[in-house]
Amino acid sequence: MHEKRVEIRWRDLDSFGHVNNAVYATYLEECRDEWLDEALGYGEAAWDYVIARLAIDFRRELRLVDDEVVVRCRLARIGTSSVTTKEEILAGDFLAAEGECVLVARERETGSSRPLSPEERQAFERAG
Repeated sequence: MHEKRVEIRWRDLDSFGHVNNAVYATYLEECRDEWLDEALGYGEAAWDYVIARLAIDFRRELRLVDDEVVVRCRLARIGTSSVTTKEEILAGDFLAAEGECVLVARERETGSSRPLSPEERQAFERAG
């Protein structure tokens, strides 16, 4: 499991003083990108994946007074051409959101999906 601390920024807030729902997706993305980089070795390989599905269940509002969140990302499953992650946003002891993301491997030249290589599968299994 990968963890990342993210400071809640004033620009993240909507007119009600809550962290905007779209920003939750950004927090998850920041953690997921680091997880993907670590799993694949910090090269350009992380650019060979696109999001096919992102689901977020909002559990608690976030506000500027929460100061920061801890975002977690872990592997849920490996498919033929995709990986699925389970993700969380925590503020202190509270679960603010849960997410699930499906990342699909793609061919750079054509943009179409492709099967995961044996090396990618092993890297994702190690990243767990």
